[in-house]
Amino acid sequence: METVLFWVLAVLALAGAVLVFTCNSMARVTFALLACLVCVGGVVVVLGLPYLGVVIMLMMVMEMVIMAVFMIAYMMNPAGLMPMSMLHNKGGALAISTAIFLALVTGIWLVPWPHRSVKRPADTTFQVGMSLMGDQMLSMITLGVALLATMVAATALATHRGRYDRFGDDLDQRPADDPAGGGVGR
Repeated sequence: METVLFWVLAVLALAGAVLVFTCNSMARVTFALLACLVCVGGVVVVLGLPYLGVVIMLMMVMEMVIMAVFMIAYMMNPAGLMPMSMLHNKGGALAISTAIFLALVTGIWLVPWPHRSVKRPADTTFQVGMSLMGDQMLSMITLGVALLATMVAATALATHRGRYDRFGDDLDQRPADDPAGGGVGR
């Protein structure tokens, strides 16, 4: 069952990677990349590292959602849905990617892979956590919350006016005073 799941996730990850370069809008590319990276996280889980696989999935989901939100908020075209091409320097990219692919495949088949000499640890999640953070787990959790608060505060401070500022402090100013101009129907 694990072998079948591995190959299904691997094929889906590859399909998502192909979609990243064949879709014609940033929004579609973002969600194709999200699907690809979630499948990669699933492959890591199937390979016996559940903690690392789930971290990959969570990190990529949050990263892609943030990217989609910023596309909707700040891109000139509506939510990154206007046609575009993700392919630049097609010939050079094809040559470089083919050479790297062949080098990696050659390495896979020619490298003498070591055999496991010790018994696998009972709790791989604990082992990966200790390897990555050691005794600093509380520090990293605190740092994560501080970084999130910093991002939220920076976004709030960067926005010099809110959505309803043009209606006044009591939201009763009619017609709305829109200092930025524009608006629907203008």
